Amino acid sequence: MVPRSSLIAAGRPMTSQSDPDFPASFLWGASTSSYQIEGAAREDGRGPSIWDTRCLMKDRVANGDTGDVACDHYHRYPEDIALMTRLGLKAYRFSVAWPRLLPEGRGQANEKGLDFYDRLIDGLLEAGIEPWLCLYHWDLPQALDDRGGWTVRDSAGWFADYAALAASRYGDRVKRWATFNEFGVFTMFGYAIDWGAPGITDRQAHLQAIHHVNLAHGDGVAVLRSLVRGASIGAVHNVQLVVPESETPENRAAAALLDEHWNLAFPEPQLRGHYPPLTAEAIAPYVQAGDMARIRQPLDWFGLNHYGPIFAKADPAMTWGYAWGAAPPDMPSTDIGWTIHPDAFRDTLTMLTRRYGLPIYVTENGCGGKDAPGPDGKVADPGRVAFLDAYVRSMQEAMAQGADVRGYFVWSLLDNFEWGAGYGNRFGIVYVDFATQRRIPKSSADWFAALVRAGRLP
Repeated sequence: MVPRSSLIAAGRPMTSQSDPDFPASFLWGASTSSYQIEGAAREDGRGPSIWDTRCLMKDRVANGDTGDVACDHYHRYPEDIALMTRLGLKAYRFSVAWPRLLPEGRGQANEKGLDFYDRLIDGLLEAGIEPWLCLYHWDLPQALDDRGGWTVRDSAGWFADYAALAASRYGDRVKRWATFNEFGVFTMFGYAIDWGAPGITDRQAHLQAIHHVNLAHGDGVAVLRSLVRGASIGAVHNVQLVVPESETPENRAAAALLDEHWNLAFPEPQLRGHYPPLTAEAIAPYVQAGDMARIRQPLDWFGLNHYGPIFAKADPAMTWGYAWGAAPPDMPSTDIGWTIHPDAFRDTLTMLTRRYGLPIYVTENGCGGKDAPGPDGKVADPGRVAFLDAYVRSMQEAMAQGADVRGYFVWSLLDNFEWGAGYGNRFGIVYVDFATQRRIPKSSADWFAALVRAGRLP
């Protein structure tokens, strides 16, 4: 955590007279996820996920939006690959939909679902774009949630079997693998705070989910090592500063616990072999002999998703006694209210290099807005350009200070289904008209393409 006072006025873009080049080997890409863009939710044998279920619940997703169609990427992926080519991207991080491969979560595989990712991967390779495959981006098969989901130890075995299927099918062409995306977010929002699927608010369920997802990660890494020759394996973590809303003992305690659940409960056991102290005591009843060795598997890289600081306050009515607090009123924020703090990005990158010693790939960083086409049909998003410019400069500063950053994936390629916000929050550098599915590159897409082409800030 950092003092609240140091965050005031921290959103200023950094400037320099002459920006250095990024290394020629630096990897530029974009990220998406299956449920957020694919659509085709009931086509070609795909089974329902916990997010299909949540979208049917009243008042869980803004405007009653669903991922049924999303960006229709399932049918329009060639057009989206062409967009990536136009931007000059070298890599594309996407996730595979578990219920598309295994409609029941286990058992009989769905050949049509497997075929879709064959086509996508082959199309990327033909375009000279490296596929980065994430096995899990929050869309657990509903059939497995019906069996207890991440609250039962069997879930680690279900995930390992799914990883084996994907590795056997795609490992001849895909060498970059991530097990999970944002462990801390989907376990907290799904099992402690009702902001995501499956919408449980129970302390025991949250602890069980943390530990079983860690076991699943470790078992998944072992499977990938055994089945994918030359695999480069990592995991994608959300890491953001957690700051007390105000400097009271209660808020400081709330921030310390939120920091562990949000930032530390997964990389610490996965990379250092132990849970952070506040979590370790609570989670001990669910840890069995040999579990920590299963979880701590060698990794090749650290995936970082980062946006801005979060603020914590004490709230006895919440599952863990902490809740999201308010940022200082004079702190810069995006159009959707997320804090802007590029210096915190720099400091996080340097901290992660010191703490874990792995090469870092920034697997998500971006800016949400309310973009719309202008009278000329173009989509200008100067706020996003300024955000990306400031954060990339901070990343460059971190590298100059010794942070081992090897690549940057913008979130996101396309405007998409943004979970509880539905289609109201737009993070893409490409605008999507969801009524017609027309794609319009924004001014941020032009900015990013110039960065990728030149290897230095425009």
